[in-house]
Amino acid sequence: MISLKTPEQINAMHEAGKILAACHREIAQRIRPGVTPREIDQFVETFLAKHGATPEQKGYMGYPFATCASVNDVICHGFPGDKPLKDGDIVTIDMVVNKNGWLADSAWSYAVGTISPEAERLLRVTEEALYLGIEQAIAGNRIGDISHAIQVFAEKQGYSVVRDFTGHGIGSQMHEEPYVPHFGPAGKGPRLKEGMVITIEPMLNIGTYHARVDEDGWTARTRDGSLSAQYEHTIAITADGPLILTKQ
Repeated sequence: MISLKTPEQINAMHEAGKILAACHREIAQRIRPGVTPREIDQFVETFLAKHGATPEQKGYMGYPFATCASVNDVICHGFPGDKPLKDGDIVTIDMVVNKNGWLADSAWSYAVGTISPEAERLLRVTEEALYLGIEQAIAGNRIGDISHAIQVFAEKQGYSVVRDFTGHGIGSQMHEEPYVPHFGPAGKGPRLKEGMVITIEPMLNIGTYHARVDEDGWTARTRDGSLSAQYEHTIAITADGPLILTKQ
């Protein structure tokens, strides 16, 4: 069942979103060659604690970290390991912040040092796809309108859209209804209503959209080893249009 949030609940999620956005701004200053994803993860946990918040995914179904760190061909759910990032890598840092029981979720892809034009274009197009999806997140539209806008744009640019992982509703729980695919026909799926809060989080690959999961049961990679990028915001559906709760 899709739950509609009150203005007060959306405000509480916005507070979590502001902390999350501030954390991403700090991460952007720390991503560079030689830094390890584990160091970023430890920074995030400390940063959230200083702001009276906690990392919601730590302990979720046994997940052991405050963030997901997905490097190069990793689509999502990568473990933040001790291997230093190197010049030319791309890395997506994804986190869910809990502030007083209300959640916000955002992922961002970062360039490490100087990246290739191919990688730079992937990041730019994936971010653009996110905002095209957000433009469709208005009351009266359907989930499929978001999905279709992202897929048409991404495929026109020559990229594939990951099918195995989607956006979702969010509130006091990390994953709520409805699910938000980033592919599919317009005019389908649940109708968007004022008070809904969802994540939009397109994952685009340079090669095939097919994924495989490592033996750790979490790390999802492109099956062909191609680069993948992801950008994600938490969005409230309001009478005045989409409100980005995790705006940086």
